[in-house]
Amino acid sequence: MKKKSADLLRLARNALEKAGANPVMAEAAAKHLLRAEEQGLPTHGLSRVPFYCGFLKSGRADGAARPKMVSDRAAVCLIDNGDGLPYESSEWAIQDVIQRARRNGIGFAGITNSAHVGVLGIHLLPIAAAGMVGIAFTNSPAAIPAWGGKKALFGTNPVAFAFPRKKGEPLVIDLALTTVVRGRIMMAMQKGEKIPEGWALDRNGKPTTDPKEAIERGSLFPIGGAKGAMLALAFELVCAALTGSAIGTEADSFFSEKGNRPKIGHAFLAIDPGALAGDERYLERVETVIGTMLADEGVRLPGARRFASEKKLRAGGIEVPDDLLAKIEKLAA
Repeated sequence: MKKKSADLLRLARNALEKAGANPVMAEAAAKHLLRAEEQGLPTHGLSRVPFYCGFLKSGRADGAARPKMVSDRAAVCLIDNGDGLPYESSEWAIQDVIQRARRNGIGFAGITNSAHVGVLGIHLLPIAAAGMVGIAFTNSPAAIPAWGGKKALFGTNPVAFAFPRKKGEPLVIDLALTTVVRGRIMMAMQKGEKIPEGWALDRNGKPTTDPKEAIERGSLFPIGGAKGAMLALAFELVCAALTGSAIGTEADSFFSEKGNRPKIGHAFLAIDPGALAGDERYLERVETVIGTMLADEGVRLPGARRFASEKKLRAGGIEVPDDLLAKIEKLAA
């Protein structure tokens, strides 16, 4: 069924509040999920509303939590998310790093005691709108083994970058460090289908085409093999060691109905081009790279499809599967 964005925002917000989220948390989370849906990312959009409601009802997320700053020095700060849904914390971190970058040329905000943070690239858009380069990292429950190992240790550990342009939408680069997202393997398991070799490893660290083995006992294959595993290690340390957060093996799977509070970490950075080569030189260099890319037929700019989807769906409404809409309406009632 097709619904207007405003109606879906209201439903998502009400569902999260009914599940126990305080009004600020519910509003921030609903806004992010709706924007993911508008950008053509339904796996991280409204389908997460029942998921988050389950987190709140089971106690894996604290609906009463409000973030607080626990460390503050020059260009750097640390925010304690308090085990809530981390969207209010992330909004605060983004606005904070923008202000720090204006003063210092760079701003870094770490978030600790956190959980699933949604689409990293969406969080960075206000940084790009401020004319700055944004970078985001997060760790997550164990999914990737250390290279040569058999057991999952590091999370899928997504990373995102946002580069503002002189005109038009920013370049947004947003990816996880596995060859395929876990959701596609779960979908194959539900359908009773095999998965291609190269997506996952079994309990012995060998390639598998069995999605059930991959999800329940195995691990996911990192992009680029050993190089991807090294990046997962680096991002794990940025998100866990610098912020004092849980590592992947200490956080139960997001997709388990029962489990602990994940207590993972995130990191957001803003860099002011004016503090380096200068705004005009930065913008000229960005457009030179883009022009060179687009001169090669078939090249598509990262983030372009998301912004095109957002424009279309905001104007024409969003098609939501009837069963998902019914679930959200029941949760919001």
